[in-house]
Amino acid sequence: QFTYHHERHPPHPSTSPPSTMAKPKKFLNDPSNAVDEFIAGLLLQYPNHLRKLANHHVLLHSSFATQQKSNHPNAKSVSLLSGGGSGHEPSHAGFIGRNMLSGAILGGIFASPSVSSILAAIRAVTLPTSQGGKGCLLIVKNYTGDRLNFGMACELANAEGLAVKMVVVADDCALERKKGITGARGVAGTVLVHKAAGGAAGEGMDLDAVVGVAEAVAEGVGSMGVALGAVTIPGAEEVNDRLADTNEEGENMMEIGLGIHGEAGLRQCSLMSCNEIAEEMLKAVQNYGREVDSQIVPLYEAGDELLVLVNNLGGTSNFEMSLLARSLVSQLEKEAGCKATRVLVGSFMTSFDMQGASVSILPLTGKSKDALSLIDADTDAPGWANVDAWTNGAIRPSGTEIDEVLGIASIESGTGTASLPPVLIDNFVDVACTILASSCKALIKAEPLLTKYDTIVGDGDCGITMERGAKEISQRLESGTLRLDHPSQLFADLADAVSASMGGTSGILLELMFRKASTSLLSSTDAEGITSSDMAEAFRSGVEAVSFYGGAQEGSRTMLDALVPASTVLLSGKGGSAAANIGEAAEAARKGVDATAAMDCAEAGRSNYLSKDVLRGTPDPGAVAVAVVLEAMAPIL
Repeated sequence: QFTYHHERHPPHPSTSPPSTMAKPKKFLNDPSNAVDEFIAGLLLQYPNHLRKLANHHVLLHSSFATQQKSNHPNAKSVSLLSGGGSGHEPSHAGFIGRNMLSGAILGGIFASPSVSSILAAIRAVTLPTSQGGKGCLLIVKNYTGDRLNFGMACELANAEGLAVKMVVVADDCALERKKGITGARGVAGTVLVHKAAGGAAGEGMDLDAVVGVAEAVAEGVGSMGVALGAVTIPGAEEVNDRLADTNEEGENMMEIGLGIHGEAGLRQCSLMSCNEIAEEMLKAVQNYGREVDSQIVPLYEAGDELLVLVNNLGGTSNFEMSLLARSLVSQLEKEAGCKATRVLVGSFMTSFDMQGASVSILPLTGKSKDALSLIDADTDAPGWANVDAWTNGAIRPSGTEIDEVLGIASIESGTGTASLPPVLIDNFVDVACTILASSCKALIKAEPLLTKYDTIVGDGDCGITMERGAKEISQRLESGTLRLDHPSQLFADLADAVSASMGGTSGILLELMFRKASTSLLSSTDAEGITSSDMAEAFRSGVEAVSFYGGAQEGSRTMLDALVPASTVLLSGKGGSAAANIGEAAEAARKGVDATAAMDCAEAGRSNYLSKDVLRGTPDPGAVAVAVVLEAMAPIL
């Protein structure tokens, strides 16, 4: 029975004064040449895979370029063609490949291809039966223009001695079964028909058998679409506002059941959550059902294995598509009692820039189950991702997490130092304790000044951030949770304290500095043990880590303007030991601070956004914090 449902443009946008309508934005030259330019772009992307048929908007697999009939692909297997209006990419040219389509006929934007182009494509991929041709199957979506034009080409080809048959796909579950004679629309489930029939042809089945596989999948699959925004076609003068952003109450709107050309669906309603949208889609598909022995039964039942294809209609982010897929599969499995063994998510049949998605569900039962191996067959069609099937076990392998590999510090308490290099610094524990207490006290006292400076040249949180870190270290020092008897462990503990309390860029940079200092003491010391010079080397390694990971350097107007000159002094060897140079290092840091006040540009941090008039005269607060700590250390050492 023929149905009459035109492939057509979306409904015209509602009329409004021209001045209030937004102009569409597209990557576009001349709309009248858009399909030609699209084909040219595909040929650039797939120079070995595709060929264009002369004089027609037809793309073929490159294997049909052969001039020898004995090597013609149709001498070995049934050819498959599909097509329709442009704007549904990757359908249909993206599915040209081994175990899928032999070619695709491209109509104009949302317009059926011509009879002449369809017939030309059939001739290109089909040998006469008298010359050993295996025949050709046309896979057509249920739109009147497509059915009539492909049907006419089919009959003309048969009259020429070519064996051609046609299967119509009508998988959309949005409309009532008895709503007129048009029948359900053909939507994304068509792609599964391409795949199954292509697999059948690839196995060498004859034309009738390939038709049988295609019909089984077409009859078994059900689809449902939703959208958050309407589609605007290239060349349109105005943005399509048929689906309003909000209703009169200001609530965001969406549409349930619209077609792949933006045709109106079941209804428009307030925007729902992802789980609620999935529930609506599944309810519609299940209620529409499928025909078995002249009876309408639910599409799927508890215990069924399912193939679930979640299709991006063009303008939905990959992130949102995964959220929707999770909602759909979760409800199918937990509430319906099914098992989604194959979940495909991506762009299969789009509608230009429509912000929407559809779900196509194929129960893997009966004849559809027989087609499963054909759907799973490998293909090199660029628009198809080979299926990652869940075939064994009660739960998906991906549902079992890999155990976290814990670091040594997480596995053991790590209080012992037997395996660590010995510490050759006199009274290290006492000195370290005094330095930490004094430095934290100085930082806490400096909070108002740091906040003042950062309010001018940053976002105002430097003082509070440094104070939080200082208070956390003080608390851990008083509670005895810092491991003071070895500098490597102490630096690691300081990194943990900073990580737990500071946050922000300053926090992560200081954590990096302490962690690098900790690990450098384990790898760079000599056999005798850790000396003051090793501590200076560790400090330099930490400073270098701040520069490497943060991307700044001395002169960038950051804490490095104090850290770098201080580390240089500590390594200079003046005074005979690194400890004796702390005073000079503090002086060098303070000079670096003063230098930042004279800089009229910043290369990193929030100060990078500010003008020179704002920056000049105010030192970098991070550099000030470094100088404060070193000045607190100097009297002790």
